[in-house]
Amino acid sequence: MIKHNPPSPEPLHRAIARFGNIAVLVVGDLILDRFVNGVIERISPEAPIPVLHGRGETSAIGGAGNVVANIISLGARAIPVSVIGTDAAGDSLMRMLGELGADTAGLAQERGRMTSSKSRFSALNQQVLRFDEEEIKPLGEAERAGLVGHFRAALKRADIVILSDYGKGILLDGVAGELIAICREAGKPVLVDPKGRDYARYAGATAITPNRKELGEAVGHALFADDEIVAAARQLISAHGFDFVVATRSEKGMSVIGPTEARHIATQAREVFDVSGAGDTVIASFALALAAGADPVAAASIANAAGGVVVGKRGTARLTVEELTGALFRSHGPTAHKDAILDATSAARMVAAWKEEGLSVGFTNGCFDILHAGHVSLLHAARSQCDRLVLGLNSDASVRRLKGAGRPVNDQHDRACVLAALASVDAVVVFDEDTPLALIEALLPDILVKGADYTIDTVVGADVVQKAGGRVVLVDLVAGKSTTSTIGKLRAGGTTN
Repeated sequence: MIKHNPPSPEPLHRAIARFGNIAVLVVGDLILDRFVNGVIERISPEAPIPVLHGRGETSAIGGAGNVVANIISLGARAIPVSVIGTDAAGDSLMRMLGELGADTAGLAQERGRMTSSKSRFSALNQQVLRFDEEEIKPLGEAERAGLVGHFRAALKRADIVILSDYGKGILLDGVAGELIAICREAGKPVLVDPKGRDYARYAGATAITPNRKELGEAVGHALFADDEIVAAARQLISAHGFDFVVATRSEKGMSVIGPTEARHIATQAREVFDVSGAGDTVIASFALALAAGADPVAAASIANAAGGVVVGKRGTARLTVEELTGALFRSHGPTAHKDAILDATSAARMVAAWKEEGLSVGFTNGCFDILHAGHVSLLHAARSQCDRLVLGLNSDASVRRLKGAGRPVNDQHDRACVLAALASVDAVVVFDEDTPLALIEALLPDILVKGADYTIDTVVGADVVQKAGGRVVLVDLVAGKSTTSTIGKLRAGGTTN
């Protein structure tokens, strides 16, 4: 079955919130990327070529190293395993990876090896030349034994494995197959960003992540239509025992293809500046989402949004959790009510993403035990003051402390579900304290809303919001409406109308 519609909104933000608990083992070719910027104002008198006047130079970690950088940027732990040279480029990579916070114990520097380096020269943000320094060379016997040993040791600490093949030699001559077999034996998922035409070298991997062109090369003919991509992916699944294929399709988005079902996820339209490293971002975010418990389609939705962010940046780019969260909300639109119930960490990230989009964020709170017209009126008024409204909901334990035995009537799960289904509420966060002060400090909303039965001096968190540049709004309440009076009428056997 082929489905073209995007996946139903799933708790993608919950998977992202778990990124910090994930460790990813990355094996592949590390590359030093250099970016030289300048201007061209004349032609050389020595030959009919432009003269680039350099105005600055930066370096970045490329190849499998960019996968590592993206994993760390997204708040997770990365364990790179590879072999590089004892040259200046290798020294630079070791230093930069260490500064990022990567575990570099699995990186070996060998005298007989040359570290790959790519220098890109640009004028007015237009690349005019790329200069590569590299030697494609399989691992020697001792190098291979050392890499496999580092891999086995690191695998015990990893939740998922990425093989990032840039074709420079690290994964050649059966190394990829040996590592995949070790992962299968250990029960660890392994994803491969492939290179070349022969995917038999990756047989047994959990999934591969080729782009449309690479997928076509693997099956021997160009691919254009969705059904052609699905057929090619299933041909590889059948031939090499992959669980599924994740195919990136440039402006058309991504496809997740299994033996019996395929899902196509549309990309988010945005201006493209540079596609350098976008594949690294895609496999890094996909692996993190998968390891965090997302199913392959949900993980692909996260990766698709991630790729859309980095192609809007220049150079070998990476992204943050806040950028990824913002991109997901742009691409998925309104949040389904069941996905609007968040923990404090996820809510803080969501609020940060909303603010990054230029949206104003409001906050109100309460027990909301038995929902009535007064509650609905308050929430409607609060939402009218902002672009997004977060509701802090007292937990069951908190309500009991505030209201006494026998309360709440409805437990926190039921109360949260009902409130999250209201059009005026964009997120619900349950808090266990007697007041929402800690939650307000974490979210720092632009607008704090309470009923007019309060004064600004008595509103919890008012000083925090005002100090941060926000404001406090008091709204009129519907007279005679309260949960306490409703419960009293019910106990008296009267009507609540």
